[in-house]
Amino acid sequence: MVDEPPLVNLITLGARDFVALRDFYRRLGWTQAVDDDDFAVFELRGILLAVFPLAQLARDGNTEPVPSAGGIRFTIGVLVNSAEEVDRMTDHMRHAGARVTKEPVDAEFFTGRSAYLCDPEDNYFEIAWAAPGSPVVLAARRAAGLP
Repeated sequence: MVDEPPLVNLITLGARDFVALRDFYRRLGWTQAVDDDDFAVFELRGILLAVFPLAQLARDGNTEPVPSAGGIRFTIGVLVNSAEEVDRMTDHMRHAGARVTKEPVDAEFFTGRSAYLCDPEDNYFEIAWAAPGSPVVLAARRAAGLP
């Protein structure tokens, strides 16, 4: 039995083109905490986003890399503080090279605003703002140690 929940705050993306994907995240201006020849880590509020060559990630996990079949299988949620920030971050990521798959709109499944984008290797992000009191936002803030 575990006394407390595990610390889950590192996402590692397996990159088909490590240099191109690392450089995309650099263009976003995200703080780079690790900069090795084949491993990069970006420090965000509450999480680390790592980029690692796909073949090496598969070898480390004792499995085979699976080529992308297209489409969406997961999103990395980016919670922002206002509806306007959804628009600003969407534009910022677009200018850095992200592909917008859903322009910022009033959210369909919650009260707020959201947009969908993907990086150059089709890793999807949802940029979202939810109305105050949203249970997901409250839980995310607690998880990040924020009030």
